[in-house]
Amino acid sequence: MIIYNVTTKVTHSINERWLQWMKEEHIPAIMATGLFHDYRICRLLEQDDQDGPTYSAQYFTDTLENYQTFLEEHAQRLRKVSYDLFGSQFVAFNTVMQVV
Repeated sequence: MIIYNVTTKVTHSINERWLQWMKEEHIPAIMATGLFHDYRICRLLEQDDQDGPTYSAQYFTDTLENYQTFLEEHAQRLRKVSYDLFGSQFVAFNTVMQVV
């Protein structure tokens, strides 16, 4: 199994709106691609939250090919929406993991 992980630190001023958008719009849009079969979103604990909370959104797929297809066909468009809505009020980085 492959896990596409997106770790995001958001400012306090957008936290509630960002989290609602993730749950109601962004995650459903990613799942609607049909390339992932499950997801979870978590808030990181024991982090410096002075500038805002940090979240990890994990999307689960069976193959690396599904992940690559997501990158090639969907990721740029979905990423643009987040920057259009929230600008520089968040910082995100991606990692890809394989369950062993």
